[in-house]
Amino acid sequence: KRRGFDHIWCEVGVACASPFPPASPLRRRRHFLPPPPFSPPLRHPRFSPHGARLGRFAHRGAAGGAAPAHQTDAGGAFPQRAQPGEHPEDARADAGRRTKVKKFRGLKGILGEFWGFLAHFDSQNSILVSPYYRTKLRGLYTTAKADAEAECNVLRRALDKIAEIKSLLEERRIAAKIAGIYSEAEPPRKTMRRGVLMTLLQQSAMTLPLWIGKPGEKPPPLCGAVPAAGDYVAKPGDKVAARVKALEGDEQWILAEVVSYSHAANKYEVDDIDEEGKERHTLSRRRIIPLPQWKTNPETDPEALFHKEQLVLALYPQTTCFYRALIHAPPQRPQDDYSVLFEDTSYADGYSPPLNVAQRYVVACKETKKK
Repeated sequence: KRRGFDHIWCEVGVACASPFPPASPLRRRRHFLPPPPFSPPLRHPRFSPHGARLGRFAHRGAAGGAAPAHQTDAGGAFPQRAQPGEHPEDARADAGRRTKVKKFRGLKGILGEFWGFLAHFDSQNSILVSPYYRTKLRGLYTTAKADAEAECNVLRRALDKIAEIKSLLEERRIAAKIAGIYSEAEPPRKTMRRGVLMTLLQQSAMTLPLWIGKPGEKPPPLCGAVPAAGDYVAKPGDKVAARVKALEGDEQWILAEVVSYSHAANKYEVDDIDEEGKERHTLSRRRIIPLPQWKTNPETDPEALFHKEQLVLALYPQTTCFYRALIHAPPQRPQDDYSVLFEDTSYADGYSPPLNVAQRYVVACKETKKK
C-alpha cells in the first residue's frame, strides 16, 4: 500500500492507483488486470481467447502454460465447469478465475475511461502527457497569460486615474483653503471635532494606494519603509511627521500638513493637523519626515517593510503625535497593520502592550539612542 491506495497489478507488472472508492468491495483484495494499452486508441483490450493467463490463476495441466484442450470449450473460452478426473485444486482455481473475469468485464467501461486519462507513470510517478494534450495545454497557458497581462494593464490604468482624481481633489482643497473659500457643504470652521479627525485619519490610511510593481521592479521611495530621496521636496498638502517644540519646551513629533517650501531658506511651513491651521510652524528639512505614499504588499515586497524589533516612529492610536516604538510584528497581508510596542516607562519592561498602527503612520526613527 502507498498513499492510501491499493495497487492493481497486471500481467506485465505495470502498477497504477486504484480508481475505486475506499468502501468498494474491489478494494478489499488485490486484483489482477490485463496490461494497459500504450498505443491509441486507449481502450481496454479483450481477453485473448487462446491460452490467456492471469497471474497466479494460470492453468497447470499443459506444458508451456497453455490450457489443456479438454479444459476449454469449442470457442476457446475459459472452462465453465470442472472435468471428470480434474484435480480439485485446479477446479477451485478455475472457479475463482471465472469470478474474477466476470468482475473485470463489468468494469471495462470504467477502466477504459481511466486508461484514457492515464497514459503511464514514469520512474518518478509523474504523469506523462501525450503530445496532443501537451500542445493543447500550451495553447491554453499562452491564452491565459495574455488575458492576465491585459487585465493587469487595465487595472494599472484604473489605479493611475484614481490617483490623478485624488490629486486634483487635494489641489482644489488646498487652493480653497489658501483663498479662504469654502463650499456650502463644508462651511468654515476653526477646529474639527476630535472624533471626526480620527475618522479622517483612519480613512486616509485605508485608502492609501497599494504599490503593485512589474515583475522584478523594486518599490519606489516612500513605499512602505523605503525612505524618500535625498533631494525630495514634499508638496503642499502632503502629510509629514514634524518635530516641533511643545508648550513646555520639550520637542515632540506631530502629524502635520505641508503648506509651502522655501528653496532659498531650505525650510518648510507646516500646519499642525490637530489644530486645523490654527498653529503654523517653520521648520528645516531635517525636522521633517515625509509619510509613505504607497502601502507595501508583504507577499511580493517584504524587503520594503520594517522588520521585527526595528526602532521606528509610530502614530499613537487616537492621537496626532508620533512616539518611539519597536516593531513587534510586520504586516502579513496588504490590508494588515504593524504591531508595535511603544516606549512607556509605566510598564515594567519599558514598553506598552502591542498596538496596531497603519503603514501610513509608521516612519523610520532618526534618533538612535534612547533618552
